[in-house]
Amino acid sequence: MSKNKLSENVSRRAFLGRALMGSAAAMGAVAFAGGAVGQTITNSTIENIINSPRRGTWDDQFDARGLRSAVKVSSHVPILNPETVIYVESAIAEYRNIVARGGWPIVPSSRKLSIGDNDPAVSVLRQRLIISGDLERSAGTSQAFDTYVDGAVKRFQARHGLPADGVLGRHSYAALNVSANIRLGQLETNLIRLRSMSGFLGNRYVVVNIPAAEIEAVEGDRVVQRHTAIVGKISRQTPILNSKIHEVILNPYWTAPRSIIQKDIMPLMRQDPTYLSLNAIRLFNGSGDEVAPETIDWNAEEAPHLMFRQDPGKINAMSSTKINFANPHAVYMHDTPQQSLFGKLLRFESSGCVRVQNVRDLSTWLLRDTNGWDRQTMEQVIASGVSTPVLLLEPVPVYFTYISAWSTSDGVVQFRDDIYHRDGVQELALQ
Repeated sequence: MSKNKLSENVSRRAFLGRALMGSAAAMGAVAFAGGAVGQTITNSTIENIINSPRRGTWDDQFDARGLRSAVKVSSHVPILNPETVIYVESAIAEYRNIVARGGWPIVPSSRKLSIGDNDPAVSVLRQRLIISGDLERSAGTSQAFDTYVDGAVKRFQARHGLPADGVLGRHSYAALNVSANIRLGQLETNLIRLRSMSGFLGNRYVVVNIPAAEIEAVEGDRVVQRHTAIVGKISRQTPILNSKIHEVILNPYWTAPRSIIQKDIMPLMRQDPTYLSLNAIRLFNGSGDEVAPETIDWNAEEAPHLMFRQDPGKINAMSSTKINFANPHAVYMHDTPQQSLFGKLLRFESSGCVRVQNVRDLSTWLLRDTNGWDRQTMEQVIASGVSTPVLLLEPVPVYFTYISAWSTSDGVVQFRDDIYHRDGVQELALQ
């Protein structure tokens, strides 16, 4: 044993001894005050406690310092930025080295693991996290799931768009056990996408990254707002597009697309003829005349050629806000009455449009230069329930993009599931 290690162990024993003696003295004083005879704790008793196999693992790495590994992985660098390209190129070089050295091991996934566990799989987990840069090499290959491993797992989870809870479950194991070679290919595929979008995009612009289900509001080459999003399900995908936001509608009417009328509303009306009235949806013909729902044959094979329009209100599909931009897909960004969906791990629930968490913050930013439209005025209009379209003084570019792997800071590489199977590798597809 080294001199430093011996000194450290003696120091720790001395500290514990003083603590136990102090506790014994305190208990003895209490017993004496109550008339009882105090029990003396000898040095040999202290030694027995220190060496007891039941005392747990006195491991230096069970230490709050381990939480340092759980660094914040987000960045103010926009995803569509020349800096991102540089960071991804650096990540590709590193991942090529990892692949050349044999990649990383498969972590056994037989059971959930979290802080406090002691399992042979943790040794393999440590190796995996060290290779990917989530855990320092000095942490070693112990079987103990200590605070260092907890911090590294949280960092890994955050980099992969998973809840950073430190618990290894099904989704975390799936991300851990994608091979280094496949991750390298994912980076190379997305580098091409990033390079194609790394020019000047505007002084202010909005980016919807579909695989991440996330929105960035960018100003002066810096992310000033980041919003959780809900994007299109696999069967009704959110399209890739470039446009300009020209309008924010407060308390919007919602007009159901033909696809939703056919696939959703028609079957619902067959089950419950009151569905339209319960949801404040009214029917209008081409002349603008309202049509009574009971006059429609809801069992017909084809939906009627009518406008299905939902009145403004809390149950409106777009709730308080609709953000408009010209595009051939008839999609837009909007609020939603189903706020709980933003808390889901898999946020691929829409019919192609993009729902925005905290949409009023984004609307305030979009309308910042439009005279008379501060946050207070906007809130007052929403409270009135009156449908109010507001044209932006200066349209703001918006980009719907598909980036499933990127890096916006040194050593922090982000990966997401390939939800629409566009990266060409089955292991990356959303399961």
